[in-house]
Amino acid sequence: MATHTDWWRSAVIYQIYPRSFFDSNGDGIGDLPGILQKLDYVADLGVDAVWISPFFQSPMKDFGYDISDYRAVDPIFGTLDDFKAILTAAHDRGLRVLIDQVWNHTSDEHLWFVESRQSRDNPKADWYVWADPNPDGTPPNNWLATLGGSAWAWEPRRQQYYLHNFLVSQPDLNWYNPEVVSAILDTARFWLEMGVDGFRLDVVNFFTHDPSLQNNPMRPADVPRPAGAAPNDPFFSQINLYNFCQPQTVELLRPIRQLMDRYAGTTTLAEISSAEDTLLVSSAYVQGRDRLHMAYNSSLMTDTPLTAHRLTGLIRRVETLFEDGVICWTAGTHDFPRLKSRWSQSQPTAFLQEAFDHMFAALIISLRGSCCIYQGDELGLTQADIPYEKMQDPYGIQGYPHVLGRDGSRTPMPWLKEATNAGFTQATVPWLPIPTDHQEQAVDVQDADPNSLLHKYRRLIHWRQDQLALRAGDLQLLELADDRLVGFLRQCETQRLLCLFNLSPETVYQDLSRFPRCQPTGEEVFSSDRSYHDTLEIPPYGVFFANLD
Repeated sequence: MATHTDWWRSAVIYQIYPRSFFDSNGDGIGDLPGILQKLDYVADLGVDAVWISPFFQSPMKDFGYDISDYRAVDPIFGTLDDFKAILTAAHDRGLRVLIDQVWNHTSDEHLWFVESRQSRDNPKADWYVWADPNPDGTPPNNWLATLGGSAWAWEPRRQQYYLHNFLVSQPDLNWYNPEVVSAILDTARFWLEMGVDGFRLDVVNFFTHDPSLQNNPMRPADVPRPAGAAPNDPFFSQINLYNFCQPQTVELLRPIRQLMDRYAGTTTLAEISSAEDTLLVSSAYVQGRDRLHMAYNSSLMTDTPLTAHRLTGLIRRVETLFEDGVICWTAGTHDFPRLKSRWSQSQPTAFLQEAFDHMFAALIISLRGSCCIYQGDELGLTQADIPYEKMQDPYGIQGYPHVLGRDGSRTPMPWLKEATNAGFTQATVPWLPIPTDHQEQAVDVQDADPNSLLHKYRRLIHWRQDQLALRAGDLQLLELADDRLVGFLRQCETQRLLCLFNLSPETVYQDLSRFPRCQPTGEEVFSSDRSYHDTLEIPPYGVFFANLD
């Protein structure tokens, strides 16, 4: 394993959603021993780290993001010893391990909340966000929960409402209470002492709220919704000024960073969710040495076509906002529709779709910062269409049919095309159905095809490890005559790497005379190209990498 402490600045991270990765005991649900059995697959990708979504004790009303004990493994996933075995095996393979930490809220079955809800004067009375009703008994303000309905739930024993930005069963912790912060840091210390290499922090920008509990203004028709927001999602009918994204949150990040700094080489990856300007908010959370290490957001997780103009603008803004921080380029997670399906409507043929997929793989590993690959995106899995009667996600069930929820991106990994349930489980029925077209993209099918998307990801990630300019260089956007091309230089003291991407379904040509002594890398990681003296031909969704002397 590399020993440099800033490995996270340019890491490739692979997200594992345990329920859907591999089922080792035949109950239809993926588990920790299943991750252990498939760890060589992850290591073969060449990634630096894995991020494992929640496996902690939970009533599973939100599939692990409603934690009832931060230090216990839920039996459906295995035991604490199973997790320790993953840690050892991952470290033996040069992989670091990040685990999800859900510090904004707990399950309503957590002992902290069980005590807090009993009265207004018990030792944990102020560990959650409580507020008195309006004179007419209604909730204290108009805030909405992200998963639907009011963000407030009534507790008759206290004669007060508690805040829940997500499900009613997920009460928000009170981050203004120092005892809560201390308890959270103790939880972090427990896992750090065990040997984890860092945390993915769920919905960090929800940690605090406006203490005065002002109403949010309604969203005017001419004010666009944030990137990634569903057009029919009622949460964004308001401009969410007061229920989250408060400036006080940034101050609360200091003790987290101070703790992490005591464990050399550990890191934090912040999820920034639902913000009006996710890039701006994300950058604020990672500026300087007293905040978090990395942040990701929904900028690339929309169905707005990825044109050269849009991508160039996004890169330019990231380079400005994240000059002193690290963005984790992320195009897919368990919370968003599958990457493969997001821009498919703009690709009229299977050939162009395949070229786009390969181009995007090259792009995401070339940008400055770290990047995250969600399990199955390296296979090109499509968004699954889950019928209502088989839905599991409470968000989808509650919002159906206007909001379909997250089940479509959480279906099990297909390992073997011809096996029962694509080799994911020996159970008769897996926890979510596996689409037939996913079986055609199974790991064994792509292993046998050297031109598959899976092999492309493997070659790219391994190649990236040897490019110092990609690992430690800066990024300089290029002004190109053809507005269908995106080009930039990645450069450090020992390497200057030219990166060109054709973001269109047409062949384009680029004059290379402005790049003297341009030497293609020679790696089979990019689409075919032809040169005519100083003119480079780049096919639809083609990629060109070259070293510059």
